[in-house]
Amino acid sequence: MRNPVPREVVDYDGPHKANTIIVDTSERRLYLVLGDGKALKYGVGVGRQGFQWSGTHRITRKAEWPGWTPPAAMRKRQPHLPRYMEGGPNNPLGARALYIGSTLYRIHGSNQPWSIGQAVSSGCIRMVNEDVIHLYDQIKVGAKVIVRR
Repeated sequence: MRNPVPREVVDYDGPHKANTIIVDTSERRLYLVLGDGKALKYGVGVGRQGFQWSGTHRITRKAEWPGWTPPAAMRKRQPHLPRYMEGGPNNPLGARALYIGSTLYRIHGSNQPWSIGQAVSSGCIRMVNEDVIHLYDQIKVGAKVIVRR
């Protein structure tokens, strides 16, 4: 499926240093500050009503084709969910995951590319797999992540 929100290089004149990730949940976009007045802009899916959040953290871990353990609260809301799902193309975390601080949230791929640009998640930041792989390859553990509403 075609990316519903293609990534692009945009002008950036904000205060943040290169390799900072800024997620604007109201715009449903993620910016990777490149430096020299530029940033990469990606489309993302964000938390639905009641699941929005904001804050400043760091990327604490990166994983390729991550496994998924739905939190107990999510399994209570959706009893059909498995306790654990191996990584792979059917896994909702998609091709890559970037773990945000000590939160339960991640920036991750998706097996539902049509959800990009929507507010549908339980708080995680979703990207099409092609974009999350691109972002994953650009940043290191320790990168600053700013999520704003």
